[in-house]
Amino acid sequence: MNFLRGVMGGQPTGPQPSGAETIQKLCDRVASSTLLEDRRDAVRALKALSKKYRSEVASQAMSHLIHILQTDSSDSEIIGYALDTLYNIFSNDEEEEQDENGQKQADDLGCQFTEIFIKEQENVTLLLSLLEEFDFHVRWPGVKLLTALLKNQCSQVQAVILVSPMGVSRLMDLLADSREVIRNDGLLLLQHLTKCNAAIQKIVAFENAFERLLDVITEEGNSDGGIVVEDCLLLLLNLLKNNNSNQNFFKEGSYIQRMKPWFEVGDENLGWSAQKVTNLHLMLQLVRVMVSPVNPPGATSSCQKSMYHCGLLQQLCTILMATGVPADILTETINTVSEVIRGSQVNQDYFASVNAPSNPPRPAIVVLLMSMVNERQPFVLRCAVLYCFQCFLYKNQKGQGEIVATLLPSTIDANSISAGQLLCGGLFSTDSVSNWCAAVALAHALQDNLTQKEQLLRVQLATSLGNPPVSLLQQCTNILSQGSKVQTRVGLLMLLCTWINNCPIAVTHFLHNQANIPFLTGQISENLEEDEQLVQGLCALLLGICIYYNDNSLENYTKEKLKQLIEKRIGKENFVEKLGSICKHELYSRAAQKPQPVFSSPEQMLFDHEFTKLVKELEAVLTKTVHKSSEEEKKEEEVKKTLEQHDSIVTQYKELIREQDTQINELKTQVSSMKTQNEQLQASLTQQLSQLQQHKDQYNVLKLKLGKDSQQHNAHGKGAQVNGVQSEELSRLWEELEELKKQHGVLQSQLAEKDSLIEKMKSEGAHAVEGTAGSSENNSELQKELETLRAQVQSQSAEISQLQAERQELLNKAETLAMVSAPGNTDSSAAAAKITELEKRLSEVTGETEKIKEEGKIWSDSKAALEQQVATANSSVAILQNEKSKLQQEVAESKKEQDDLLMLLADQDQKIKSLKDKLKELGEPIEEDDDLDTRDQYDDEDDEDDD
Repeated sequence: MNFLRGVMGGQPTGPQPSGAETIQKLCDRVASSTLLEDRRDAVRALKALSKKYRSEVASQAMSHLIHILQTDSSDSEIIGYALDTLYNIFSNDEEEEQDENGQKQADDLGCQFTEIFIKEQENVTLLLSLLEEFDFHVRWPGVKLLTALLKNQCSQVQAVILVSPMGVSRLMDLLADSREVIRNDGLLLLQHLTKCNAAIQKIVAFENAFERLLDVITEEGNSDGGIVVEDCLLLLLNLLKNNNSNQNFFKEGSYIQRMKPWFEVGDENLGWSAQKVTNLHLMLQLVRVMVSPVNPPGATSSCQKSMYHCGLLQQLCTILMATGVPADILTETINTVSEVIRGSQVNQDYFASVNAPSNPPRPAIVVLLMSMVNERQPFVLRCAVLYCFQCFLYKNQKGQGEIVATLLPSTIDANSISAGQLLCGGLFSTDSVSNWCAAVALAHALQDNLTQKEQLLRVQLATSLGNPPVSLLQQCTNILSQGSKVQTRVGLLMLLCTWINNCPIAVTHFLHNQANIPFLTGQISENLEEDEQLVQGLCALLLGICIYYNDNSLENYTKEKLKQLIEKRIGKENFVEKLGSICKHELYSRAAQKPQPVFSSPEQMLFDHEFTKLVKELEAVLTKTVHKSSEEEKKEEEVKKTLEQHDSIVTQYKELIREQDTQINELKTQVSSMKTQNEQLQASLTQQLSQLQQHKDQYNVLKLKLGKDSQQHNAHGKGAQVNGVQSEELSRLWEELEELKKQHGVLQSQLAEKDSLIEKMKSEGAHAVEGTAGSSENNSELQKELETLRAQVQSQSAEISQLQAERQELLNKAETLAMVSAPGNTDSSAAAAKITELEKRLSEVTGETEKIKEEGKIWSDSKAALEQQVATANSSVAILQNEKSKLQQEVAESKKEQDDLLMLLADQDQKIKSLKDKLKELGEPIEEDDDLDTRDQYDDEDDEDDD
């Protein structure tokens, strides 16, 4: 203990040992002491020496400290000392007062020690397990130590944590710690952990990081919060930037809606603290991350919709029009609004409706353009306004039309300032930045919009009093030829190239000015300074567009004459070289990277992002056009015409195929419908056959019953007599007999009508087959006849249904009579006669059925022949033939139904006979002549059917 007192500041008693010797003795003490208190004191002494003797402690004590972490984890105090000592070894924060070289050496030293420590992955895993300890003296030093390791060797430590079981989850638990210092240092730890590692970013996001961070931001006061809000926002940026998966998770979790309160900043804010400006700046960057143009278009569009519906866009526009907002926040807000509305029609329409709180109210677009063309405004603010205007017009033909309309003579309002007037004012001002910005803005109003390019040709400008007005196109070329600043000429040339590109009418207007072509050729052919070479390249681009989109309407400036002019005045190779010099410019490559115009100084403001895409698209085409001869162009035109003809033929065939496909689909539908009808008819036929079999079974049962009763009557020797039949019953039987006679007559007449109708349908069907090759008038008549026949068949079906109902009623009456004619009321001879008569009628019915089947087979054969004849007819009659086949099928069904009627009549006749026999037995007089006449008539009709 005396030794430790000397190390910790006691009075020296002899020669003092060096730092290395002291550290060596302390390490020996840590390794050999059996008492925990001795080891704890030794580690505390190492902690005190670790800042001054960083290298010595690291080289001699690191392994002992790691061993302490492994073996003495139950004592939080010694663990805390060990973690603090390791932190002092790895951390470079205490070297701030050193010079640059000393700081660099300290950083290298910390990285070397960190590399040694993490070489054994178990060491990092050990730290992660210690973070589960809730004791403040263990957890806080552990967080700081792991943060220092990530600062020195980020990617290596990330790899170890990623493969450690529950490693990221343990670190996420730090955000839930109730002690703010641990939570705040945990935020710093997660910031370093999530840098440039998409896998860890996804794990952290799915560990509910968004919910926790947004809760902390809300608790700390949103934009008015302190440094903790800034740390949360930086962590959110790490999680969302360039990570489409996390962005989608953030959107689907409805976290965009929770961003709206961040921007609730009123107009009366008297002071903006530096921390609030920083927080709001990071919040705006988060919004931009979600709607960045580099994101997938579908994801960006979805986020833009969410921001509009939750009111976030409206809140941003409120800040945009508010007073007292710092310039850098206003600039970033303009850039944020730009990307929120870029390519979204709904958001663009809303932005067009926003008015500034002025008297009278002015559109926000006009107010912003006033700042853009005002040279006294900050340069970054003017660039932001230009970007906002470009995003407003991006894929927005409606907005483009509204901007161009403010320049047309019929819509100009002298009492108000419009966007078009501001653009023209900036285009012709003395400030080259305003010239360039106005030219680029006007070019975006014409981007990919042929209608507005033609409309802009109508714009007339009054140059001075007494002079006639000139067109906007003419005024641009006039300023171009006056030799203004390079920046102004570059802007005007980009405007002219965008204007006349893919617009032959604009090319004709440009060529109509006799001075334009000589000016362009003169600019291209001269040997100018390096700054002027960009102007030469743009002049070559403009001349090439005049050749490529020339409709040869001006005799002096046809395609061929312009190419000859290039060959004589400039030279084809020189022209192509000047044209290719545009893409080789350093600022061209920088502008082509992203849509937002970012320039470090006004002198670098030369290229627009959309224009770089136009140059890339036209360079190869124009080069090929200049080198082509007139013969090659003629051949290409011929080939083009041939291809157009071929395309038209292909289009016609495609239409024909579509029509045929439609017809085939219709026919398939008809076939399916007919199959369904056929199945229904088969089911109906099966049902009718089943009913017939039931009637036969009923007949057999009645036959057996009558035979049994007859035998019983003979055995007992009882006489046949009628007992108990009163006069009322006889009168009722007579009435039923008369009713049956009447129904029999009606059925006979209906049967005769149906026979004549079937014959008529047969003759008309044959006539329809013979007339398939006739004129269209016959086809239409046949169509009408088929419709008539269909209606008749439907009427017959209804009548048949009615007859079937009557048949059922007759069966019921027959059963009633059967009950009356029970064995107790009839004699055996009458029963035998009745059975004989029933058997006779059954045989007749069976014969008739066989005849009907033969006739059905003959009719089916004739139907097949008719269908074969109809198949040979042309396609125009095919539909009618299908209708005829359908009617033939219905005729066959009518024939079958007629057969059922015949059977019904036979049954009715049998029942009438039975009733007469019954009356005879009762002693009532019967007119035999009527009976014979009726039967003879029925037999005659059967003979006619057989014939």
